[in-house]
Amino acid sequence: MSNPIINAINQVAQEKKISKEEVLAALEKALASAYRKDFGEPNQNIVVKFDPQAFKIEVFDEKTVVEDIDKNNEQKEKRKINFKTEIPLSEAKKIKKDAKVGDVIRQELPTPSNFGRIAAQTAKQVIIQRLRESERERIYNTYKAQEGKIIDGVIQRAERGHFFVDIGDTLARFPYQEQVPKEKYKQGQKMKFYVLSVEKTPRGPEIILSRRHQNLVKELFALEIPEIADGKVEIKAISRLPGERSKVAVYSKEQGIDPIGAAIGQRGIRIQSIINELRGEKIDVVEYSEDPEKFIANALSPGKVNQIILEEKEKKAKVKVLPDQFSLVIGRQGQNVRLASLLTGWQIEAIQEQGEEEQKQEKQEEQKQEKEQQEQTKEEEKKEGDKKKEKEKKEKENKSDEKNKKENKKEKDNKTNKGK
Repeated sequence: MSNPIINAINQVAQEKKISKEEVLAALEKALASAYRKDFGEPNQNIVVKFDPQAFKIEVFDEKTVVEDIDKNNEQKEKRKINFKTEIPLSEAKKIKKDAKVGDVIRQELPTPSNFGRIAAQTAKQVIIQRLRESERERIYNTYKAQEGKIIDGVIQRAERGHFFVDIGDTLARFPYQEQVPKEKYKQGQKMKFYVLSVEKTPRGPEIILSRRHQNLVKELFALEIPEIADGKVEIKAISRLPGERSKVAVYSKEQGIDPIGAAIGQRGIRIQSIINELRGEKIDVVEYSEDPEKFIANALSPGKVNQIILEEKEKKAKVKVLPDQFSLVIGRQGQNVRLASLLTGWQIEAIQEQGEEEQKQEKQEEQKQEKEQQEQTKEEEKKEGDKKKEKEKKEKENKSDEKNKKENKKEKDNKTNKGK
């Protein structure tokens, strides 16, 4: 056995950090490939056995014994023999007298004197390729099992808006669309990432990381809060505006456990660790409830609601809020009510209600307006009455004038008649 092959075994085993048995198995396949290429025949099934201690290479043509085809018996199922991997029983018995169907017959093949040199030149490349495939498979299996979980990584380099992150034994891709707009990333920065997906590609496994996904928050809670990790406290729902604010609904079936208190921790130490990892993103922890009204009210915290009207069929909720709580319920740029809607699954509409003082002032104003209206009506009625009286007076005077005119005319007519 030539030294270059031994050197290749040691080098690959050390560089790839894998077992010697795996290297030897790959080496035997590589040597078989090299022999088949330069010395083998089409119908030979080349198998190589390598003894590293004796530095010895043995080459075999390996075939499985199958039944002979009886051409005279037409009732037998017709089949073809693959002469590369199979040998008829009659031929096998010429090699091994007690051969039977299913046995494996190995015929040793001559090893040319220059095979060691050729193998040394080609085997290393084949070994590395095979082991690279094996390593890719190992990496895929390792990180596929971590899909949906969080891992630590160090940002290595940027490329067209994307980042490549060192996660230990390979690089993962951190694409632009999975980044948080307000976060700043730089080379050498250590962060936690959510493993979004792991897929096989021609170049090897592609691992996609995310800092935007809402399950990053969920996994951070499980990491920092033992009660969530062991199932005593359950995260029922999460809504998130990455880099701005998140709402987390927690619930516990076990009596004596305050789910909100467990999530926040003494003096807020637990929740603060999560906020720090999210680079200052605000987090509201609210208690989950099966009662939609109660859950919606909890989800709108820190704002307080006055009344909730549910429209079950359309899954809409009208929330009446007093003026001093309206801005808290809505939140900056509508963040609070939007996150509450996402958290609960209800379309929430906040309606500002008047406070007691405003209601009192409005009532006084209404009473004042009503009084003024009444006075105005009385004034108008009085004016109408005066007009009516004036009209009646004029009509009376007109009648009196007409009567006087008639009497004067009659008297004049009488005088005229007496004169005649």
